[in-house]
Parts: sequence; structure tokens; C-alpha cells
Amino acid sequence: MRLVQFELSNGERRVGVVEDDRVREVQDAGTVRDLALAAIEAGVNLEQQVKTQGLGISHDYAQLLATLRILPPLDHPDPAHMLVSGTGLTHLGSASARDKMHQQAGDEAAMTDTMRIFKWGVEGGKPAAGEAGVQPEWFYKGDGSIVVRPGQPFPLPPFAEDAGEEPELGGLYVIGQDGKPWRLGFAVGNEFSDHVMERKNYLYLAHSKLRSCSYGPELRVGELPRHLAGTSRILRDGEVLWQNEFLSGEANMCHSLENLEYHHFKYSQFLRPGDVHIHFFGTATLSFADGIRTRPGDVFEISQAEFGAPLINGIKPVEAAFEPGTVGTL
Repeated sequence: MRLVQFELSNGERRVGVVEDDRVREVQDAGTVRDLALAAIEAGVNLEQQVKTQGLGISHDYAQLLATLRILPPLDHPDPAHMLVSGTGLTHLGSASARDKMHQQAGDEAAMTDTMRIFKWGVEGGKPAAGEAGVQPEWFYKGDGSIVVRPGQPFPLPPFAEDAGEEPELGGLYVIGQDGKPWRLGFAVGNEFSDHVMERKNYLYLAHSKLRSCSYGPELRVGELPRHLAGTSRILRDGEVLWQNEFLSGEANMCHSLENLEYHHFKYSQFLRPGDVHIHFFGTATLSFADGIRTRPGDVFEISQAEFGAPLINGIKPVEAAFEPGTVGTL
């Protein structure tokens, strides 16, 4: 089952089930979060809750996308109660990266911090069920205010040095009233980042991640296939500037999803009842690594057949939200 959130022409919100080229409304469901909380309370999974509430009228999916009425597939009415985060160095990546790791494996002192964490993940990122493995690299992106709906452009602030895509899968979670995290499913995402800033010094990674992101348009309910192959491409003036395959799923990762989830939700501050979490699981495919530099007007398109419609976003410069020396004094 694949779910979307969308707006009617009058601005009212609905939840829908994607059925080929149509979206059928879930009865009495204004948000996926409310649907999930109802499922938790009833002790059923999300698909069962949808069936219990039933389906109503249908809408043309292509028209909803074209008119930008498709919303991110999970959000929170108060953006401050939504955390967007992610993990890096989780995918096996290219053969050259693995060769580099193997060549240095015998000499810990000669390895970069990046390669050392990657090596730890390969060796200990998939522990036995119910056990904690090695912890991954972790980063914070922002709260719900940084999320861009499918079809809308990413804002490019004046201080940005790059506008780079990161095609990833994200886990979508709601915290139950008992403080337990519940995974609703997964969505394709673009964990948009500043790779020029990051490359200057790995200690700038935290800065480079404080950008917008997008995910969806669909939430895929249920377990994640072990092997997934999608396509990431960049369009410029309607032509393909760059295109490459990206792999995901545990068969292509050095960490298990269970291990990544544990090392996020082990922190008690992330277990506040009712909160929403979007957690990106990392990638091994970047246009930046191939020397591509994007610019305003370019369009990102990330597609994965098992997740339905592609995720499409552009790039648009925005004015500075804050200038040096303008902090007020009370």
C-alpha cells in the first residue's frame, strides 16, 4: 500500500491511497499522523487501519502532482515537533571506496576518520537481532520547517556554496503515547546538502546538512525490500545533465535498519509522544562526486519503481533570513 497526503482545491487536507493513476481518499483521515495514531491505539497496522476506515472518492493523481497539491507523506501540525535527521557512511558504495578501505585496513593510523567509521560499519553494523551494533555517523538537518513539498524548489540561501542532491530512502516514524517509536514505512527522499562546504573540512559536515530536504510523494507501507535500484538525475533546460543509478536496501548497506533505528531512538529526547521523525538512511551516489555543479533552475528527479511517482524538486535562490551583526540586545 502507498499513501499520499494532499490538498483539495479549497485547501482542506486529505489522505489517499494510490491506485494506479488515481488517488482514493481514506474516509475521515485528514493526516497520515492522525491515521497512524489511530492505528497504534487500535493495536493494528497502518494498512488495517485504512481498511477499517474505508475508501471514498478518487482523484486524478497526475493532476494533483501537476497543481502541487501533493504534500509530504508525513508531517506534524507544529513543525517544531518534527525532527529531520540522518545517518551517513551506511551504504557499501563504489568498488573503489571499498578497495581503498581494504588497502588501509591493516593500518588504523593511516586511515581517515571517514574510512575508519565506514570500516567499523562493515565489521559491526549488522548485529544479531535485538543487539546493538556499532553506531553510525549521525546528523541533524532541522525541524519540519525545512521540508519542501514534492514539486517545489529547494531554497538556496546566499551563504550556500553548493546545491547538491542526495538520493536516499527515509524512514517515517510517529512516537506513540507510551513513548515507543512506530515506523509507518519508507519514502524516497532528496537529502539536499552543501558538498563544497563539507569537502573543505569534515568538521563542516554539520553546517553542510542544515539545508532543506524533500521526501515522497508517496509513503510505502510495510517492510523495505532488501535490494532496491533507483535512478537519480538532474535536468538542465529540459535536458538530462547527469544521471546515475542509486542502490539501497539492506543488501547494499553495511548497517541494518534495526541498528540505525536503535542508534537514533536510544536518545530519550527523541521519544516524545506524538512527535514525528523523518530519518534519512544515506546514499552512495552523488553528482558532486562526478564533478557536477548545479545552479538555480536545475531540476532533480529521484525515482524508485517500488515507491511510485518520482520525487521532483528544483532550486531557487532566496534572500538572507539573517544578516551579520543584527542580533538584538535586551
